[in-house]
Amino acid sequence: MREPQEILPQHSGKVAHLCQGIGERRHLILASNRGPVEFRQTAAGNLVPVRGSGGLVTALGALSRYLSLSWVAAALSEGDQLAARFAGKDGFLSPFPQQHLRLRFVTPPKEAYHRYYNLFSNPVLWFLQHSMWDRLSDSYPDSVLNDAWQNGYALVNRAFADAVADVARRDDRPPLIMLHDYHLYLAPLLIRARLPGAFLHQFVHIPWPEPNHWQTLPSHMRRAICRGLLCNDIVGFQTMRSARDFMRTVQCYLEDVSVDLHSGTISDGPRVTYVRAYPVSVDVSALRQAVATREVKEYRHRLRKLAGDQTIIRVDRLDPSKNIVRGFQAFDLLLRQRRDLHGRVRFLAFLVPSRTKIPEYRRYADQVMTAAEQINQSHGRDGWQPVQVFFEDNYPQALAAMTLYDVLLVSPLADGMNLVAKEGPVVNRRDGVVVLSKMAGAHAQLQEAVLSIEPTDVIGMAASLGAALDMPTARRRALAVRLREIVERQDLMYWLHSQFSDINAILQRAPVPVHSYSTAKGRVHFGRPVPLPLS
Repeated sequence: MREPQEILPQHSGKVAHLCQGIGERRHLILASNRGPVEFRQTAAGNLVPVRGSGGLVTALGALSRYLSLSWVAAALSEGDQLAARFAGKDGFLSPFPQQHLRLRFVTPPKEAYHRYYNLFSNPVLWFLQHSMWDRLSDSYPDSVLNDAWQNGYALVNRAFADAVADVARRDDRPPLIMLHDYHLYLAPLLIRARLPGAFLHQFVHIPWPEPNHWQTLPSHMRRAICRGLLCNDIVGFQTMRSARDFMRTVQCYLEDVSVDLHSGTISDGPRVTYVRAYPVSVDVSALRQAVATREVKEYRHRLRKLAGDQTIIRVDRLDPSKNIVRGFQAFDLLLRQRRDLHGRVRFLAFLVPSRTKIPEYRRYADQVMTAAEQINQSHGRDGWQPVQVFFEDNYPQALAAMTLYDVLLVSPLADGMNLVAKEGPVVNRRDGVVVLSKMAGAHAQLQEAVLSIEPTDVIGMAASLGAALDMPTARRRALAVRLREIVERQDLMYWLHSQFSDINAILQRAPVPVHSYSTAKGRVHFGRPVPLPLS
């Protein structure tokens, strides 16, 4: 396979320096549900590793250039499971021999994984943390919930903990373990029991809701989730809001811990957990390289023929949290109010199939397609259909579309970050305007240079779409330039550097630095320097 494209943002040198220092003292182990590669079997029966897509995999995989790295992940495909059987005696695979990256697959029983992923992680935790539990709760009996927890979520978390512990014991250096997302909330407690001296860091990619939302879970589940996360040395979130809501949740449901909202710390006996916000971002250099490829250029040429005089674009997984139906309803309202837009404006929606085994997702997909069809039936005419939906997982095509937007609509009901809101401004060539939900994590950083919307306000969303289409050229250009500046300054390497700076400070028993990021009102801070615990 090809070597990955070199990442050369402004913070890469600092990341390299930090990683090399830490790597001399610690064995870095990453753990996530989805790994850096997927193995696929060819017609000849050979197993071929295919590198995972997305900025996160690229960034974390890039760490293997600076230090040796072990990655523990679930075997998702049949190729993964077959590859796991052919792993060495130590259980490791080396999918890319030119990199210092070893992969260890977790292979729980098929039914256990189904309960863990399809019945608890998604949809229970996903819906709850996106403040959408009401969409599911009436049709989700307690017996199913308890079985999914006990015989799925807890069991697979235990399998991850066992695998991480086994990987750690095969290296003389003490481990630095970085866990990712909501699939592994119980793993830190289980790992801590097996590896008391490990350094644990967990990053939660999705929103953390207000404490009252957790009352939908039985007490023993929400307490176990809080206890698990508090076994980390650092818990990271996308936004200050999620970080504070996590601390308030712990305060509500665990009576015997001490929560300091000012310093961003939680003390559970002698252990101190630092709670921080690290807004994830995009790899600006890699995005621009991708846009310059022949494949993306060809898609751009085809899509330009489908665009209108002005074009609204959205790029989303087909997920209820993305609020796609209301986006179409807002466009329908705009067309009813503005006859002058008929024949001139097109709405191209690039929707990626998601979690199709979950009934709620299938029902929502039907609602989305019905909403698009109704707009075309109501307003379309020969030579002009206002909406076109692309229902496929085709990132190069979506990237090409983002170069063409006059308006980029990003309207989630809740989102940890939403990288489309950051990718679009980097690659767009038309000084396009971003219409962004206040409930997207990205809004905290980008709000000064977007049109902000309340995601449930269809009338307001329609008005913002109209304002974006009507915006004067000079104003459009000023907003587009400002958006690019924000994303470039706080890029993917900045995200990594912020985390490794904190890890290094704790390992060296130094004060944990203040964290901040820019907003329209200046810099927002969360956590002041505080002395580290001595034990």
